[in-house]
Amino acid sequence: MKAILGKKIGMTQIFTEAGEVIPVTVIEAGPETVTQIKTVETDGYEAVQVGFEDAKPQRVNKPMTGHFEKAGVAPKKHLIEFRTEGEAYELGQQITVADFEVGKLLDVTGTSKGKGTQGNIKRHGHHRGPMSHGSKHKRLAGALAAGTYPSRVFKGNAGPGRMGRETVTVQNVELVKVIEEKNLMLIKGAVPGNKGGIVRIQYAVKGQK
Repeated sequence: MKAILGKKIGMTQIFTEAGEVIPVTVIEAGPETVTQIKTVETDGYEAVQVGFEDAKPQRVNKPMTGHFEKAGVAPKKHLIEFRTEGEAYELGQQITVADFEVGKLLDVTGTSKGKGTQGNIKRHGHHRGPMSHGSKHKRLAGALAAGTYPSRVFKGNAGPGRMGRETVTVQNVELVKVIEEKNLMLIKGAVPGNKGGIVRIQYAVKGQK
């Protein structure tokens, strides 16, 4: 399952020949370089490791420096791997946006925007309490547990806490356009993360046309 890393640029809109407007997310994807080839004999499974964005040599530790030197490639900031399905790769080979077909469905994984500590209403969509007649529970979570048995709060209870900054995957989003000379992918709709965030893009596992 071929995958590529990219940086979210932002959102815009494009028009079809029929005049239909399509909201798209612009992602600067790749080029990424093959840094390791894993085989059944050496690792127990077949996969390819790829790197995205060059890193400063002084910011890479010695083990990773040796790893990149063995592959004969420049140090990279971000590494991912994906399983191979009978495809042949070579060390130093580049994967670009040109390897992805327009019109196909994609799965995009990124880190959602962090919202900090939030209350139960914003975090979980709870209803608020009455706003009059002396109510003191306008935006509180309400009763957390039974008064007698079991006299404790169950794990996973929806309450206030840290919201966002989680790994999120949107499935079956369409690749609308590819601009090879600028390494850009235009994906229909929104994808997780803020501007400048790193996202992983691969062909959709489910629902592929």
